[in-house]
Amino acid sequence: MATTPAVTKKFTFEEYLAYYDGTDTCYELVNGELIPVSLGTGQHGAIVGFLNNSFRDEIRHQKLDWTSQKMVIGVRSPRAGKWDTSRVLDVVVILLTQWRDLRNREAVIELNELPPLLVVEVVSESTKTVDYRAKRVEYNVLNIPEYWIVDPLTNKVTVFSLIDELYEPVEFVGTESIQSLTFPELRLTVEQVLSAED
Repeated sequence: MATTPAVTKKFTFEEYLAYYDGTDTCYELVNGELIPVSLGTGQHGAIVGFLNNSFRDEIRHQKLDWTSQKMVIGVRSPRAGKWDTSRVLDVVVILLTQWRDLRNREAVIELNELPPLLVVEVVSESTKTVDYRAKRVEYNVLNIPEYWIVDPLTNKVTVFSLIDELYEPVEFVGTESIQSLTFPELRLTVEQVLSAED
């Protein structure tokens, strides 16, 4: 006897924003489906904290009207299907005015708003395909000027810079300084990032 596969409820973006299941679980919305976001390892948290602090220091040093935030801002992503997608970003750099606008509403950057200046995702075993493939395409379509993939699994950092509407990747390893168009004066090596203790 054949069994019928379970049907997963599809959520609209508005339903996603209002959804609460009584737990502290954070969800991304991917093609209308709720996908739980794992807490990540201690190393993941240390890298996210270190980069967020480094970006904030650089923003202060250069006196920029920007802010860096970790794991509190989402971005609505275009997908070919009819269902919505919204990603929760590990680290994001946005304009300070944009951050202030998000204070009194859901902290999700909409498709018709300015894209973030820079996004960082830290790879884990369960997210590597999404970080390298799906998010790369989504962030490119959103015209996010710079996307970093920090990969502790392969000990490298890949920086994707938006050039002529396409991402150009550059990989950095070991003691190489990570080159950033968003923060050209920032001096961080891959080793520093991967061995971060926050």
